[in-house]
Amino acid sequence: MFTDEQVEAAVQALSDPERFAGAERSLAAVAPQLQLILAQALEEGGWFGEAHESQLRQALAADPGDQEDRVRTLLAEETRMGMLIGVAVGWELARELETENDDGGD
Repeated sequence: MFTDEQVEAAVQALSDPERFAGAERSLAAVAPQLQLILAQALEEGGWFGEAHESQLRQALAADPGDQEDRVRTLLAEETRMGMLIGVAVGWELARELETENDDGGD
């Protein structure tokens, strides 16, 4: 595992906008597959099941003055959850590539 200092240094290094240019080009070809993995992980985790639908219905049924805030909150929560699951998928992808590289794979 990594120390807090190593993770903090790595996150700081990621703040360079050019850092992602190569990764974006590399991932463009596999983006549909990664999107499916993300959707599957969210579904299996129950993030878009009945509880989500219930929260959506509650947000839409709220008083008009409150409705906008509830929908914004729901969207923000969905975004955060998608990002967290996406990071987990990214970490696992990196580990898989590292293991493959250590085993002499392409």
